Amino acid sequence: MAQIFHRSTNTLSRVTIFGAVFIIAFIFWVIGGIVRSPYATDQGIAREQPVPFSHQHHVAGLGIDCRYCHTSVETSNFAGIPPTQTCMNCHSQIWTNAAMLEPVRASFASGRPLVWSRVHRLPDFVHFNHSIHVAKGIGCATCHGRIDKMALTYQAAPLTMQWCLDCHRHPEQFVRPKDQVFNMAYAAANQEELGPQLVRAYNIQSLTHCSTCHY
Repeated sequence: MAQIFHRSTNTLSRVTIFGAVFIIAFIFWVIGGIVRSPYATDQGIAREQPVPFSHQHHVAGLGIDCRYCHTSVETSNFAGIPPTQTCMNCHSQIWTNAAMLEPVRASFASGRPLVWSRVHRLPDFVHFNHSIHVAKGIGCATCHGRIDKMALTYQAAPLTMQWCLDCHRHPEQFVRPKDQVFNMAYAAANQEELGPQLVRAYNIQSLTHCSTCHY
């Protein structure tokens, strides 16, 4: 029987098949990189707000504790957004005529709350509870970064599932004494030794089951 295709066609077919597999794998690798990139996660992007609130000024400069504004962080799923009255506790006395704070004064006078653009937003199918993390010794800076150094607030961490699981699988690397949870500048000198001790003391479990966050 006469050979229809040249013998080199076999080699070409193998190269094509293997090449297609590598190309498809490369495409998935690129897509995975895009999904985890700041382009998709909004990491490092400062959102426009009705007032350019500076955590750097209020936290690092004035020493205001996180809980003064985020009043429900220790007791609720949501850390809480301060009402305009909280802002006016100070700004009825200082910077009373600053043009930058006109939206705050207008909000207070009208009773209409300021509409802040949320910086840290998780999908609706993800459940996150601030209070349990704080109660177990996870510091604000672990998730929010050194927010006391942010002139404008931005998302410091990617907030991807992989990022969350890294902490859930190895809580000893991130836990801190409970009295240091709100200390932005805290840095353990011996986390390798202290971490496992705190995990046992606080009865922290490595929760990685889907239902922990998705239910």
